[in-house]
Amino acid sequence: MSAEQDRKFFDIFMVVLGSLVAISVAIYALAQVVHARTQEQYIKEDKMVQAQVAARISPVGQVAVAGEDNSHLAPAPVAAPTASDGGSMQVAEAASGEDVYKQACSACHTAGVAGAPKLGDAAGWSGRISQGMETLVEHAIKGYQGSAGYMPPKGGRADLSDDAIKAAVEYMTENSK
Repeated sequence: MSAEQDRKFFDIFMVVLGSLVAISVAIYALAQVVHARTQEQYIKEDKMVQAQVAARISPVGQVAVAGEDNSHLAPAPVAAPTASDGGSMQVAEAASGEDVYKQACSACHTAGVAGAPKLGDAAGWSGRISQGMETLVEHAIKGYQGSAGYMPPKGGRADLSDDAIKAAVEYMTENSK
């Protein structure tokens, strides 16, 4: 008798389990239909969402063709933030020659790496200073390979401006005479 009871329980259990699976599939299908008629339609019709999508998939750059009207390629003017609109403006100060030296140049010019003249070493700098400030700045910006060593362009810091490099060169020469 117990085998028949087990079989009956198993059959009922399978019917209940199958019913639950069928109900789950039906609820999932109903959710997809509701989603298609509401959310997807809302996204397709919403102008702001369309503008955001267009901005995300727009090309990164555009090509200006010589001899054609390229006025549409001009960047849009950006309004500067003011105190009235909640924006705060901060003006970046140009780094001093000493700051640039400490951030970028000291790595080589403190220890004399790759033939770099050390800061304060008048003998090491005298031959370079005699070439003139313009030549020193050009070598610092563009890089230089000489008999005494190698100077990478901008000391390997391409993110620095030419003016920052010039300020650092002036700082090093003034402190190495």
